[in-house]
Order: sequence, then C-alpha cells, then structure tokens
Amino acid sequence: MIEFFFDCSSPWTYLAFHNIQPLADELKEPIQWRPVLVGGIFNAVNPSVYAQRDKPVPAKAAYMLKDMQDWAREAGLKIVMPPKVFPVNSVKAMRGCLWLEPQGKLLAFASAVFEAYWSREEDISQDAVLLKICQTLGVDGAEFLAGIAQPAIKEQLKSNTEEVIRRGGFGSPTMFLGDDMYFGNDRLALLKTAILRQRKAGKPA
Repeated sequence: MIEFFFDCSSPWTYLAFHNIQPLADELKEPIQWRPVLVGGIFNAVNPSVYAQRDKPVPAKAAYMLKDMQDWAREAGLKIVMPPKVFPVNSVKAMRGCLWLEPQGKLLAFASAVFEAYWSREEDISQDAVLLKICQTLGVDGAEFLAGIAQPAIKEQLKSNTEEVIRRGGFGSPTMFLGDDMYFGNDRLALLKTAILRQRKAGKPA
C-alpha cells in the first residue's frame, strides 16, 4: 500500500499525483489517498519555505521554473507558473477530496482541481470554482458545501496533516511505503525500486 499525502496547491504534487497512478497500475500496488493542508505543515515544521518565497535566489528560481516545465512536458501536463493567486487557500478543495472519497470521486475531483488551478489559473479557494467542478462530476453543489462543512471532515483533514508531520513529513507530496518515506515527484523511481525490492525479499509492500 502506497500512502500519498497531498495538497492540490502544489505544482510538484500535481506532477506526482499524475505520475504515480500509472506506476501503481503497472505494479498493481494500491494507493491510499491522504489529503492534507500543506500550509499547516509549513507552519509547524518547515517555515523556511516562506523565507525562500520572500527572498528567492534568482538563478535557482529561474531553474526551478525551467525544471517544472521539463517535468510537465514529460508528463503531458500544462502547468502555468505562477498562477494569479499564489499561494492559494486550498482548505475547501482538500475537504472536498475527503468528502467525495466514499462516493468514489476523490480522484476525479482532485484531478479537476489540479487542472483548474495549475492549467487554467482558476482560484480554487472560491466556491464558484469548486461548484463548477462538482457540476462536471454530477455532484450536487449544495450537498458538497454542506458536506465539507461537517466537523468530521474538518477533523479528518487536520488529523491527516498532523499525522504526516508526526511521521517526518515536511511538505507535499509525501509518500510512504510502510515506514519508508519518499518526498516529491522526482522520488517516484526510488519508490518503485523499493516496492520491487520488498517483493523480491518476500515482504508485502
């Protein structure tokens, strides 16, 4: 079982979210999707992110944009950087992922949220944007808004965020294979190797 802790407000998470699915299909390895709030992670254990945003190293920032476009091209995705609203408040979107999971629509919803924000620069903090996505998925808008306001949904998102911090995570995407942690889209090859290594050793992944 791969655990995938993610927040739709991260472009690198968009890449990993997209790329991990064919990898898991190839290996026939299930994924447990774990929505989190990456801002809560940064506030708790990785505030250096904010300092880097305030005072970026120009050469490094330019290369990161180039690197992101290389990865996007490789994945067949369109990623516009930076969006008009960045960073974005993703709390409603991530609660939406949790509320829609029992209905079997987490993947479709998260994919649509990623695309809306990172490809079309739509503000996913706004109800109108999320309700438009719901409409395309056949989800009742009023039920969606009521669902993401449920205390249990709010608590689950908080709990997921606290859990990934407790297990050593410091950002999104954070993936676990058992207790073995992998961070970032560029670690998927290492995750694949770890799964195959465990299988060769006769251990369940």
